Amino acid sequence: MSEAATLSMGAMAPAGSETTAHSSSAVGVSIKGLYKVFGPHPQSCLPLVMEGMGKTQLLEQTGHVLGLRHIDLDMPAGQIQVIMGLSGSGKSTLIRHINRLIDPTAGLVQVGADDVTAMDEKRLRAFRRERTAMVFQKFALFPHFTVLENTEYGLQIKGVARKARREQAMRWIERVGLSGYESHYPSQLSGGMQQRVGLARALTNDAPVLLMDEAFSALDPLIRADMQSVLLDLQQEIGKTIVFITHDLDEALRLGDRIAILRDGEVVQQGTGQQIVLQPADDYIASFVRDVNRGRVIRCRTLMRAGAPVQGPRVDSGLVIEEAARLLSAEGRELANVVNAKGRVLGTIAMADIIAAMVPPRSDAG
Repeated sequence: MSEAATLSMGAMAPAGSETTAHSSSAVGVSIKGLYKVFGPHPQSCLPLVMEGMGKTQLLEQTGHVLGLRHIDLDMPAGQIQVIMGLSGSGKSTLIRHINRLIDPTAGLVQVGADDVTAMDEKRLRAFRRERTAMVFQKFALFPHFTVLENTEYGLQIKGVARKARREQAMRWIERVGLSGYESHYPSQLSGGMQQRVGLARALTNDAPVLLMDEAFSALDPLIRADMQSVLLDLQQEIGKTIVFITHDLDEALRLGDRIAILRDGEVVQQGTGQQIVLQPADDYIASFVRDVNRGRVIRCRTLMRAGAPVQGPRVDSGLVIEEAARLLSAEGRELANVVNAKGRVLGTIAMADIIAAMVPPRSDAG
């Protein structure tokens, strides 16, 4: 059995129930003071890193590589936490600390009430199988297994009865849009379809934490957008804690409830997509968000002004302002009422404010 396949497997859940996906309550992930130094003597180099020695200097003076420096992240239960950054920023190193594929040089990784850094080998093996599931960029499917056999594999190695595991696997094969392909082999599927199998395999096992390392990066743009939609639709049902790694800002903004941006092993900024777009922490983040379509990121609640209801359409507070502008334009209105999920009016939003917000601020250099 390959380690990739083993680590893709999550926990078993009872089959045959429409609410199976909710049987494992979502748990949060908390990372505190996490450091990773690669090399033969990482502990001897740790004080230098803690004192501020940079990645280049550490390599030149000690031959060690700085992977992560003082990472503090709280990932709320049931939300999608995106970790993004350019190649070499440390994002894949970070996600591999959550299921301890990589041991930290210092720091704490906690999943729910479990201290992952304190687990012995037996507990860690059980934790990987039962508490986390992983979806890989390269799919990690068994080429000699059918779609159904790949999807049910995690339950098979746990000894789940054939009928029960097949019912569970077939449910998720259908949910990811692969009904009719359960007897096909990976070589008979497109890249996007193979990634759906990987996702179905992870979901079949109902682990509360789903780790997705550049899961859609190998896909063509249209297929990638389709898979993002699939994930968002499924998340409405399953409510998992998802840690999603990407180097693509548009993908991060579309998927992430919260986003953390890494550079050279450090978190440069973390927050909601709106916070990062509207309040970049430094020039590095500003360069990331400069060309973002702000209308697809900023929500009506951000531009809402307090006030009495007006004659005009009603828009949900979570609606992106691009859609609000389209609605106002269609109805020939300048103002809309902003409402919450229960339909209560919270305030109003003006077309003029929407237009102003959609235009990025001018650069001083320009």
